[in-house]
Amino acid sequence: MNSIEPRIPQAALYLQDVHSIRDSMAIAAYAEQKGFSAIWQAESRLVREATVPMAAYLASTERISVGSGVVNNWTRNPALLASTFSTLDDLAPGRVMLGIGAWWDPLARKVGIHRNRPLQAMRETVEAVRALLTCEPVTYHGEVVHLDGAQLDYVHSERRPKQVPIYIGATGMKMMELAGEIADGVLLNYLVSPAYNDMAMEHLARGVSRSGKDVATLDRPQLIVCSLDDDREAALDAARLLVTQYLGQQPHIMAASGVPHSLLDAIAEHLSWPATHQQVEAASRLVPDEVVQMITASGNAEECRAKVNEYIERGCTCPILYPLGSDVQAMIDAFAPQLDQGPA
Repeated sequence: MNSIEPRIPQAALYLQDVHSIRDSMAIAAYAEQKGFSAIWQAESRLVREATVPMAAYLASTERISVGSGVVNNWTRNPALLASTFSTLDDLAPGRVMLGIGAWWDPLARKVGIHRNRPLQAMRETVEAVRALLTCEPVTYHGEVVHLDGAQLDYVHSERRPKQVPIYIGATGMKMMELAGEIADGVLLNYLVSPAYNDMAMEHLARGVSRSGKDVATLDRPQLIVCSLDDDREAALDAARLLVTQYLGQQPHIMAASGVPHSLLDAIAEHLSWPATHQQVEAASRLVPDEVVQMITASGNAEECRAKVNEYIERGCTCPILYPLGSDVQAMIDAFAPQLDQGPA
């Protein structure tokens, strides 16, 4: 390790459902105090939806941006998405970010959603939501989205265009190109290797070129699993369980990051869906340290910061740290002194 670590331009925090919403509100306020630039709230499993905690974080902070990481474009239509995020912007003008993802199977199928033509559906959703946020009437007839003179119909409050940047949560390269073409930013996934970012940047550049822009103008925050502990083995073991679950659920992403197919096949033999904790624990014994270290920032504080910098060097504009340990404040404290803007 170098004796002088490189600075980190900015950092954000990723919250799921590990903590109560009230505890998460306190964590958000602490992250703001320490100079973090954003909080992103997860919404993936059928557990905690994103917009209620987002409102709680916005109400308990003053400056930090808050985004959905990510809502899907199937269970909320564009009109409801625009109305919801317009409402959040009413609460905290200029601090709200809309992250949208294509969702995933088998969960979508289990609730009766058939994700036909996901790229076209995403394109139409982004275009329609952006138009609605202007607060002007919108008529839009696509293959998936249909609006006939719809608008955000403000009567008793200020009628104004809402400045809500739209991020596409992209993992596959076709969605990556679409994000580059039409979105304000791309939300890069976690549990991928820094080398995966090279491929992502290539496809983002292709998409951005279609809109006549440069990829440098596209915001590229990235979720990064961070398992920080002075006990290095404890940090790796904590990350190993999450890595194992993801190896079973999203093997195509893991393969793109360089995980051997032999390991993916072995994990698949041990895990069903939904996997039990016992299954994940048993399968985790197959996952070597080098795989955990390849796709997470795990270890002591210096090791975690060094890994995060690898993602920044490969195109990430803002690391969104997904804390695995119970002491989130310790993780925030480990990164705060490295932030270019310093504590607020």
